[in-house]
Amino acid sequence: MEVIGDATLYLGDCLDILPEIGFVDAVVTDPPYGIGFIYENYDDNENNWYNLMDNIIPMLKSKSRFFVMPCCNQKRLKWWFVNHNPEWVIAWYKGSPGHLSMIGFNDWEAHLCWGKPPKPMHDYFQTQCGFQIKGHPCPKPIEWGLWLVKRSALYQQTILDPFMGSGTTGVASIDLGRKFIGIEREQK
Repeated sequence: MEVIGDATLYLGDCLDILPEIGFVDAVVTDPPYGIGFIYENYDDNENNWYNLMDNIIPMLKSKSRFFVMPCCNQKRLKWWFVNHNPEWVIAWYKGSPGHLSMIGFNDWEAHLCWGKPPKPMHDYFQTQCGFQIKGHPCPKPIEWGLWLVKRSALYQQTILDPFMGSGTTGVASIDLGRKFIGIEREQK
């Protein structure tokens, strides 16, 4: 664990670290998609993804007032509603990334929500897709993090991201005056 200002960072597997973390105001995260992206310490296949979601979703719901994340592939929406029944869905309109992708051709991406944000929020937001961060297979643009964090927790409340990746949610949290807890299994 390393503490840097209002950010607490953990290096390791979130399934091992989460039991040590108390209740947070919100979870804003972007987990692996289970579509074969290349990671150093995780086999991003579909079976591993289903196992990971079945283990992590109940834990994250029990540790937060509000929880939002991408559905990780539109074809899985039915699976989500059958197995982990989100309370509502937000559409992120990201526009066309301008190229073929492993995720598909959708210009929007469903984000699943559990719990209640501190203030009412729309079920639609728009940012450009933007892949500004090199060295990560699927970084989110900072505008994505800013929109979600601003609406998921109030000033000085705590945001948790158990799949920190390139750090977008952490940067947005600190920029907006929120406290941040991030977990990442890959050191780089």
